[in-house]
Amino acid sequence: MDSQPAPFVPPAPKPRTSPPSTLEMIRIVYRNPLELWGEPTYNEPWISVTGVGGPLVVANDPGLIRHVLVDNAKNYKMATVRQLILRPILRDGLLTAEGEVWKRSRKAMAPVFTPRHIFGFAEPMLRRTLEFVTRYEDGGVSDIAHDMTLLTYDILAETLFSGEISGEPGSFAKEIDRLFETMGRVDPLDLLRAPEWLPRLTRIRGRKTMAYFRKIVTDTVKMREERLKRDPDTVPQDFLTLLLRAEGPDGLTRAEVEDNIITFIGAGHETTARALGWTLYCLAEAPWEREKIEREVDAVLAREPDPTKWLDAMPLTRAAFDEALRLYPPAPSINREPIEPETWNGLYIPRHAAVLVMPWVVHRHRKLWDRPDAFMPERFHPGNREKIDRFQYLPFGAGPRVCIGASFAMQEAIIALAIMLSRFRFDTTAETRPWPVQKLTTQPQGGLPMQVTRRGS
Repeated sequence: MDSQPAPFVPPAPKPRTSPPSTLEMIRIVYRNPLELWGEPTYNEPWISVTGVGGPLVVANDPGLIRHVLVDNAKNYKMATVRQLILRPILRDGLLTAEGEVWKRSRKAMAPVFTPRHIFGFAEPMLRRTLEFVTRYEDGGVSDIAHDMTLLTYDILAETLFSGEISGEPGSFAKEIDRLFETMGRVDPLDLLRAPEWLPRLTRIRGRKTMAYFRKIVTDTVKMREERLKRDPDTVPQDFLTLLLRAEGPDGLTRAEVEDNIITFIGAGHETTARALGWTLYCLAEAPWEREKIEREVDAVLAREPDPTKWLDAMPLTRAAFDEALRLYPPAPSINREPIEPETWNGLYIPRHAAVLVMPWVVHRHRKLWDRPDAFMPERFHPGNREKIDRFQYLPFGAGPRVCIGASFAMQEAIIALAIMLSRFRFDTTAETRPWPVQKLTTQPQGGLPMQVTRRGS
């Protein structure tokens, strides 16, 4: 019989008990925005204040979140600050495109993300994971946070490009990390809503990396285009081919194809990597949960060779991943801005207000969750999952702009976890002291050094 102690409470900033000064706030936002929020934010249905950059509304109530993201989504555009950070990297990719460009792109790309295509990527995901985990055969300590970025990059390179990338693959993976480290941060001038012509020092450093990165993508697209013309019957049916076939007057422009490749790399590589790392960390600190998952994984892999069936066949593994996504949402903030002022249930939302729907806060809200800071995968076990409001759990967003790659990410995560946990055990060490930091994603500052041992050894 399992001995189950009190739930593990993973590291997170304590809510502030007093508001910061303006200077302190700018410093916190630049260093780690997760440390900014105070007790009221985790207890009230919404917060409405006027701050440095103008009116600010923090939306926590599921009804208000639904209103902003779904019911009246047409009145809300992407927030100016968010666009200032992301558009220099992603341009007209799905995350940052707006208006007609976004509608046309979303429609053109919907066929790329059908279940048929997602299932078609399961075998490459499995193959790359099996190749990747051979590095753990001899055991030892490894930084799992870094490893997961390498694994998800391998999977993405296979499903996006079938490994056919212009230039040297190792440098490509390295440049991705550098790009999002230098470019994906809030600059104090963005917070103050300074004019766009004022140079952002935090992003000047990333321009060389951005140019290099875009050249690789452009050259890779050209390489595939030439192969499509030369020998269309042998071209792999990966994301790149599907995107190029979505080109045309009613579909994507060439620039949008490239923008969306960069978006997939940013949204589909970094986010899944972070979620996998946090999942392995939480399971290492809650071995009683890990044991249940090991039993489930072993049983499913013994009877079901088809990886497209694993997501439905492994509810406990999925629940642990979902709970890690709750505690450490890869995209910790969804930012909107009303086009016209409006009132919702007595809350006045002025024009140009910064409206924040923050999964980081909503997922830890005292009125929405029991023991919100604890790692408790049973919240997502069958029978419990159905009781969670659609708008209190937002790892992939919601509404028209919900993440188009959510099914891809979930399939990838379960395949990766199943293979890793069936063969190896990941344990924390004295040096494993991660601290969640919001950059483009929720990252573990200090990495995740973990002891890896072969199961049964």
